[in-house]
Amino acid sequence: MTAEGPALPETFPLATVPVDDAVATQFRLLEHVAAHFEGDELFTADAGVVPGLGRPRTTAKVEAVLADFFGAEDAALVQGAGTGAIRAALNAAVGAGDPLLIHRAPVYRTTDVTLRGIGVETVEADFNDPAALTEALGSGRFRWAYVQHTRQRLGDSYDPGAVLAACAEAGVRTLVDDNYAVLRVPAAGVELGADASCFSLFKLHGPEGVGAVVGARDLVARVREDNYSGGGQVQGHQALDALRALTHVPVMWAVQSRVGAEVAERLTAGEVPGVAEVRLANAQDRCLLVRLDRPVARELPATAKRFGAAPYPVGSNSRYEIAPLFYRMSSSSLDDSPGLADWTVRINPMRAGADLVIDILRRSLDATAADPAPVKD
Repeated sequence: MTAEGPALPETFPLATVPVDDAVATQFRLLEHVAAHFEGDELFTADAGVVPGLGRPRTTAKVEAVLADFFGAEDAALVQGAGTGAIRAALNAAVGAGDPLLIHRAPVYRTTDVTLRGIGVETVEADFNDPAALTEALGSGRFRWAYVQHTRQRLGDSYDPGAVLAACAEAGVRTLVDDNYAVLRVPAAGVELGADASCFSLFKLHGPEGVGAVVGARDLVARVREDNYSGGGQVQGHQALDALRALTHVPVMWAVQSRVGAEVAERLTAGEVPGVAEVRLANAQDRCLLVRLDRPVARELPATAKRFGAAPYPVGSNSRYEIAPLFYRMSSSSLDDSPGLADWTVRINPMRAGADLVIDILRRSLDATAADPAPVKD
């Protein structure tokens, strides 16, 4: 059958971490844990606004581990997961009316809410174009720039490290949304020279609602100062739970990246009839974008769940997500390429192997061909 529908744009996936390197990262993390915790402290946790700390002692120790692990001056755990971390960092850095340099692309929906709430003046430049970025930075208007590590548009090709270096050279400080990137790629934003990395620990198998701001001492101090209320603290048991979960994430994500690459290779080779085109992409989380030869992408997730797939995300690599995810493209990607909605499905292997992912896709396409009516939940 002749493939129809809009073609997928060329994508530029971020580098991933090989399994052996991920094992070394896990071991390095435990070395930092041992430097800050005595053994029995890993079995107990405190709560409350401890005098002199303003937060639980356990939380402070986990923050110290994260700061050392990422080579940063300080770290603060916050409520609100990745969105809360981004909101806390932006509130600490910019105020109403301040110009903030951002990439020319659809802004992630929850980040847009934060930017509107603060009332900053967002100014766009195409980070894919070094000359355009240099021109914007040379205007002298900006104290801060905001960089999303993963891709906002499917065709984004900028090197986050190069963007951060250009900002630093111009004397512009940087905040990085490292959701879906931290521990997936070789270096987080703060390790590449950013003033802060903001990310969700829920997306790293931690407990619901916990995020982190890791970076410059003055910025993190402001985050902590703003979050003075006892009810806003990440309690010790939450912090310890997040740390325990973090220890196995590097290897888990390295395996997942390897599986995704295998699935892409096998689908590109024609193993599953009905697949017109495949791209690996950092469309939010690292995933496969699979364009079909029929416009059945909207109903495919509901069909795939009958064969064991997850039809929607919880946190995009949260502890709840073990089955392969078959889902629509992200809202920000569809804002940029709305014509793909009927033709393209997003697949994330999660904890599964390539054989299961391919089997579910094959069976789902067979089922939609036999019953072309949309499947109802």
